[in-house]
Amino acid sequence: MFTFNKNYAIIALLLFITEVLIALYVHDKIIRPFGGDFLVVILLYTLVKSFLNWPVKLTACTVLLFSYTVETLQYFNILGFMGLHHNKLANVIIGNYFSWSDILVYTLGIATVLIITQLRKIICANECEKPIHYQGIPHCFI
Repeated sequence: MFTFNKNYAIIALLLFITEVLIALYVHDKIIRPFGGDFLVVILLYTLVKSFLNWPVKLTACTVLLFSYTVETLQYFNILGFMGLHHNKLANVIIGNYFSWSDILVYTLGIATVLIITQLRKIICANECEKPIHYQGIPHCFI
């Protein structure tokens, strides 16, 4: 169950750096609110896969459920309830307002993960003479 996958860890690190750069330097109405939310679920997915040997669908559903839960907590003003509404870090990490568009973007991010995983499975199965099977999915490399 516990493992360390270097490839997922590298992707997670690169996504984290991208998220930090977006948070610090992008102040528009598209990339920061939508691109950041799209990437954050992919970041969470790769972070989980870095340390847990879970199946793709279980990991994707768990990350999506977690994201929906955080968004629901925003609806109920969890930061105000906890007295953290003035804490800048808490506002960046948890967020401070509910948005249905965030739910949609989280869903699209996880859908992208599932599509890429499926495409990778098909491509590797067709191109590799002897693919390596990891979690039941053929990989050309790990």
